[in-house]
Amino acid sequence: MVLFTPRLVRITLTNVSVSDEGGYFCQLYTDSTHHQVATLSVLVPPETPTVEVKQEAVEGGEAELTCVTPRSKPAATLRWIRNGRELPGVVSQQDNVKTFSVSSTIRIPVERKDNGAALSCEAFHPALAGQRRIRHYRLDVYFAPTVRIVPPSGILREGDSLSLTCSVTGNPLPRNTQWSKINDTLPERAEISGPTLQISRLSQSHNGTYLCQAQNNYGRAADHYTLLVYDPGAVVETHSAVPYAVIGGVLALLVFTVICVLIVTIWCSVRQKGSYLTHEASGLDEHGEVQEAFLNGNDASQGKKEYLL
Repeated sequence: MVLFTPRLVRITLTNVSVSDEGGYFCQLYTDSTHHQVATLSVLVPPETPTVEVKQEAVEGGEAELTCVTPRSKPAATLRWIRNGRELPGVVSQQDNVKTFSVSSTIRIPVERKDNGAALSCEAFHPALAGQRRIRHYRLDVYFAPTVRIVPPSGILREGDSLSLTCSVTGNPLPRNTQWSKINDTLPERAEISGPTLQISRLSQSHNGTYLCQAQNNYGRAADHYTLLVYDPGAVVETHSAVPYAVIGGVLALLVFTVICVLIVTIWCSVRQKGSYLTHEASGLDEHGEVQEAFLNGNDASQGKKEYLL
């Protein structure tokens, strides 16, 4: 109670909780009793939602995620967002006497490219005055490893050194890589340091196919490299960097262009010749009329005509 006078009584509630809800009576005692009731309703805003993984996300399968707000009044509204778009979820609500527990579950198909994709769960509530409580989450997609051996550049000759790096991806990332030589054992001078295989002072006895393998709980992968060591004085042909298919395509385009130009040129020439012959024939017709008039003689009834040959 913060104020008490014959005409005014005032109370203050601090650190309000949902247990303070109810009707508050103000009574006036005179010859007859009068009272008024003030009903107090307490809003309970949600905490920041939590994300629970119901089913692991494996490449080619589905991820099942549940967003939960355990306590709010009235019940909070939950939304899943990915790339600015809302994902439809299955909403469930549980009544905890005076508060509500709300959850929203989504199931989405996943591939390895979805690993690390950003999602968010947003909670809306009247007590937040237009604000949101947001929980960010990144997809963790499990997939089998991929292996690629990074080959050396140029030609290897006896006495050179070889360095091969095994590039591995996967989730989880394989802890170890295994190097081997197909149908043989690794050379004595071979040194393995993490994903790298090194062989010093190469000789032709080192020729063969080398294999790099990696494995995690979701699969195994491998890549191979064929080593060919040449004599120091051997002459080795090097291939042009321009693919033959590209050269053939350019030549075909040039031939097609030349043929098109020839066809257009011949067509224009034929049209011009045809027009010349038409004018020549017209002249012959006029000449025929003159010749006929000369042979038939002058007809006085037709009047005098002149012809220019």
